[in-house]
Amino acid sequence: MRHTILALSLLAATQPAQAEEVNLYSYRQPELLAPLTDAFTKKTGIEVNVAYLSDGMVERLQAEGDRSPADLVFTVDVARLAAIVDAGVTQPVTSDLLQSNVPAQYHDPEGNWWGLTTRARIVYASKDRVDPSEVTTYEDLADPKWRGRLCTRSGTHPYNVALAAAHLYHHGADETRTWLEGLKANLARKPQGNDRAQVKAIWSGECDIALGNTYYMGQMLADDEQKEWADAVNVLFPVFEGGGTHENISGVAMTKAAPNRDNALKMMEFLTTPEAQEIYAHANYEYPIAPGSQADELVRGWGSFDADPVNLMELADHRAEALRLIEDVDFDG
Repeated sequence: MRHTILALSLLAATQPAQAEEVNLYSYRQPELLAPLTDAFTKKTGIEVNVAYLSDGMVERLQAEGDRSPADLVFTVDVARLAAIVDAGVTQPVTSDLLQSNVPAQYHDPEGNWWGLTTRARIVYASKDRVDPSEVTTYEDLADPKWRGRLCTRSGTHPYNVALAAAHLYHHGADETRTWLEGLKANLARKPQGNDRAQVKAIWSGECDIALGNTYYMGQMLADDEQKEWADAVNVLFPVFEGGGTHENISGVAMTKAAPNRDNALKMMEFLTTPEAQEIYAHANYEYPIAPGSQADELVRGWGSFDADPVNLMELADHRAEALRLIEDVDFDG
């Protein structure tokens, strides 16, 4: 027996040590994540394996169950984060570093997901045809003065559902229905395209104002063809009456299976540091949320705003009713 134990000990001593690693499922593009994962590996020596998914993350995690190799999920939009939590495939985590780096409104109160960077849902406005002082609140976008002057993508797109959920949170169902009817009456054309298409429509004269996310401005300004569209508009930051400018978020959650839990927590903590958030925010023209961090110089040049202080999980709870109201008024019809 002693010889067997000795032989096993010698065999173990000759085997290469298993590499430290963490496995990540992500909806984000490789070019956005690579700078982050490279920085984390350089700092910790932990290798990051990323599976880039176009859809079906929840279904995949449910099918894999306790055998899932995924430690973390990385995605955008609070609805997706909430859906992952609701599916029961995450676990709550917290630490002093997470708590200090992520303000309360930007993480799940139970610790199931933690925010990283934000994007504001703003108004693109024609530099030639709209005085910036005319756009102050989201509520005002339903005013008849904008009749035939507003463009937007589909009302049922997650970005617009989230905005309607925020209106619902602040004003209730009756006022939100009226607001949606006002927005629909002000449309210059049937909802269509993506956020960049709305800027192009302003540039071409089809409409004067449009709803969109901030980061698309950075992407358009970096594109030879689309820069001309972007140069035709101002970025304006409306607020909700009694609230602030609506934001959505990118975030990270630890899976219930998490075979490399300790490494996963190290990566979560790293992702919330000012260093990591600035890397990620600069790559995608978003806003870091860690105290002491700064947005890219271009993004700062669009101006400052006061974010709506509501916890984003509360908005997620209103999304189903918001979608029902959007469909009830036949917004896209």
